[in-house]
Amino acid sequence: MASRKPSPRLTHFALFVEDLARMQDFYTGAMGLTVTDQGSFPDPDVPVDMVFMSNDPAEHHQFVLVTGRPGDVPFALNQQLSFVVSDLDELRAIRDAAAGANAGEIWERSHGNAWSVYFHDPEQNLIEIYVHTPWHVPQPHRTDLDLDQSNDEIYRATEAHCRSNTGFMTAAEREAEMAGMMASSR
Repeated sequence: MASRKPSPRLTHFALFVEDLARMQDFYTGAMGLTVTDQGSFPDPDVPVDMVFMSNDPAEHHQFVLVTGRPGDVPFALNQQLSFVVSDLDELRAIRDAAAGANAGEIWERSHGNAWSVYFHDPEQNLIEIYVHTPWHVPQPHRTDLDLDQSNDEIYRATEAHCRSNTGFMTAAEREAEMAGMMASSR
C-alpha cells in the first residue's frame, strides 16, 4: 500500500486571554468576527471559558478565545495572528475600525504578494490583516503602503515595484509552481 503525504489545512486558532470580555469586544467590533458559541469547558479539571468566532457560515469557528493566560507573561507568545480579507476597501475598513478601537500604532505595508496592515489587540498580540495581490516576489519582502491612495494607484505602484524584483512572477504562476512542488513531494 502506497503511503501518501498528509496534507492538513489550518482551519482555526485558539488564543489564551486574560480579559475575555475585552478581547471579545475587540474581535467582534474592530475585526468583525461573529460569536458562534460560548461557554465553560465541561471538564472540571480544565476550568476555562471559551468564545468561538467565525465569519464563515460553513465554519463553526475559525478563532477561539480561551481564559487562562497568566497575567505575568511579559510578552505575546505568538509572533502574529493573520487574517485575509477580500479587497483594499475591506482592508481600509478594518484599519479604520482598529484605529477607532484604540489599537495603537497601525503599520501599512506591501509585501509584494500581499497588502497588509498591522496593529495590536488589547493584550498586545500582533494582528496582520491582508489582501492578496496578483503578483509574487520572494519573501520576506516589505515596502511602505499608503492606503489613502486610490486602488488604481496602489495597484500600479505595487506592480511596478514587484516587476523590478528578481524572482517576480504572477500569483497564478507561483500557485502553479507550488502545486507542482507539493504534488511531487507526496
